[in-house]
Amino acid sequence: MINITFPDGSVREFEQGITPFGVAESISPRFAADVLAAKVNGEEWDISRPIDGDSSIELFKWDSPEGKHAFWHSSAHLLAEALQELYPGVKFGIGPAIENGFYYDIAPGEHKITSDDFPKIEKKMMELVARKEDIVRRDIAKEDALRMFGDRGETYKCELISELEDGHITTYTQGAFTDLCRGPHLPSTSAIKAVKILSLAGAYWRGDEKRDQLVRVYGITFPKKKMLDEYLALLEEAKKRDHRKLGKEMELFAFSSTVGQGLPLWLPKGAALRDRLEQFLRKIQKEYGYLQVITPHIGNKQLYVTSGHWAKYGKDSFQPIKTPQEGEEYMLKPMNCPHHCEIYKAAPRSYRDLPLRFAEFGTVYRYEQSGELHGLTRVRGFTQDDAHLFCAPEQIKGEFLKVMDIILYIFRALDFKDFEVQISLRDPKNKEKYIGSDENWHLAENAIIEACAEKGLNARQVEGEAAFYGPKLDFMVKDAIGRRWQLGTIQVDYNLPERFELEYTGSDNQKHRPVMIHRAPFGSMERFVAVLLEHTAGKLPLWLIPEQCVVLPISEKFNEYAAHVVRELDKHDVRAIVDDRNEKIGKKIRDNELKKIPYLLIVGEKEAENEEVSVRKQGEGDKGTMKIINFADEINAEVAKMTNK
Repeated sequence: MINITFPDGSVREFEQGITPFGVAESISPRFAADVLAAKVNGEEWDISRPIDGDSSIELFKWDSPEGKHAFWHSSAHLLAEALQELYPGVKFGIGPAIENGFYYDIAPGEHKITSDDFPKIEKKMMELVARKEDIVRRDIAKEDALRMFGDRGETYKCELISELEDGHITTYTQGAFTDLCRGPHLPSTSAIKAVKILSLAGAYWRGDEKRDQLVRVYGITFPKKKMLDEYLALLEEAKKRDHRKLGKEMELFAFSSTVGQGLPLWLPKGAALRDRLEQFLRKIQKEYGYLQVITPHIGNKQLYVTSGHWAKYGKDSFQPIKTPQEGEEYMLKPMNCPHHCEIYKAAPRSYRDLPLRFAEFGTVYRYEQSGELHGLTRVRGFTQDDAHLFCAPEQIKGEFLKVMDIILYIFRALDFKDFEVQISLRDPKNKEKYIGSDENWHLAENAIIEACAEKGLNARQVEGEAAFYGPKLDFMVKDAIGRRWQLGTIQVDYNLPERFELEYTGSDNQKHRPVMIHRAPFGSMERFVAVLLEHTAGKLPLWLIPEQCVVLPISEKFNEYAAHVVRELDKHDVRAIVDDRNEKIGKKIRDNELKKIPYLLIVGEKEAENEEVSVRKQGEGDKGTMKIINFADEINAEVAKMTNK
């Protein structure tokens, strides 16, 4: 007999060799039918795999990330099995589960796969599901794995196997398809009830542009047909909200192949939008004692060698710039923090100076592969709302609370109501992976936990997810259609102060090392604008939108009065434009509603005589007639309510 410990701490005895599915059945057959994956002693585990000794267990259904991962991982193998039958000779790369679905990278050989083939692939996958094939896990010796996949001509798999340690290699087989895989997987394909192939993309083998280019086939599956229908409806809504489409319609940004891939051009309206976001945050930062700094767009390569970024990110950076001076190399700035460390070092520091808070809207450059670029969310040049706080260890909690105040205020002002918070802690069983003393880690982790408790945030704590240089706090926002985006982040760093030998003189007149806090509420201006556009479907908050209202004269006779209205509103900081096209008023209303302008102000003879405007609000219709000054007051009151802390 063996003892199985459940998450609530209870312990039950079972026969040796019991599977997680058997454990689930002992609770309830109905519950067991829904279980898709398990963890045994913290290790991912097939629910059909025996347990041979005393263990702790967790069981996961579809509504958990672990359950979805096993379901979609198994579906990736189902896709590969279908492709193997449909396209003999196809070679396989990797096929992981991702946040929404899965993909498989393949070398199709002589076959050409297009979107026209999607229905055929889906049909074949469902034919295979109908066979209810068991998914069987096997341990295999490295030599045997190399022989098996080598005989099949699977060069990509053989490359992966050659890097694995003998004695830790497993395969999974369903029907005639066998794959190199760690798992976990479903017991069989029978749980898959709905299939959709979503798209194709190019992908270099192992992300290396010098290697073979493969075809990446994306798909998604569900345990119920209704779930697929709901997901496809969500995809259609996401298309309408695509920031690339909205950015073009709203004249916010553009891309030019002549300028270069992944380098956005901010058009006047987009630049004004960004400026308002920056001014909004600058004002908050000033209230919290931040000092604005500016650093160059390039830096000596040695700066990034010292910081450790060259060793870690050198491959993902633009290559060094050589100067006429022999041996001298500079780099486009990939991050701002090393520069801020040098600003700290520019003068002697005392404990009385701390905390020091340096802030910068700093543009950085990172080389992203062309296949990874996507609108504003993955670019090669972007501006971070970066700040680095230098403090004594005992000040960490207080600084965390203040940064959290800023992030939560931003979320309220931008109507991000649904968000989750995650505290990433170090792995207590593997401390050698991290730098810094136990005392400092204990202090930093407790400070973050206590700060979240004081703010009433139900933060999820995850061990082993901390950066090697310190714990961190991440804010994951759910947008209007349920997608998760990481926006705010706060990180504690013991590494850079050590590398740059930063010091301050303490009250004991001794030298001490400060702790560094990295903080970026927006993350990057580019990505944040993209998320905001998709969250709001382009209907940006009134305080932020480029044009708060448009004045629509009912005929050319009232164009001059319309221009007068704009001038009067401008005096009260209300942003307005005139639509003086020679079009009927009905067409003007329809066209400007499509532009997502919140207020339409219609003016004619009566309005011109009385210094009035007839107000129409986006989505609400006519709001009546009012004096220009009264309308301006209402707009400003609405803005103040949104942005009032």
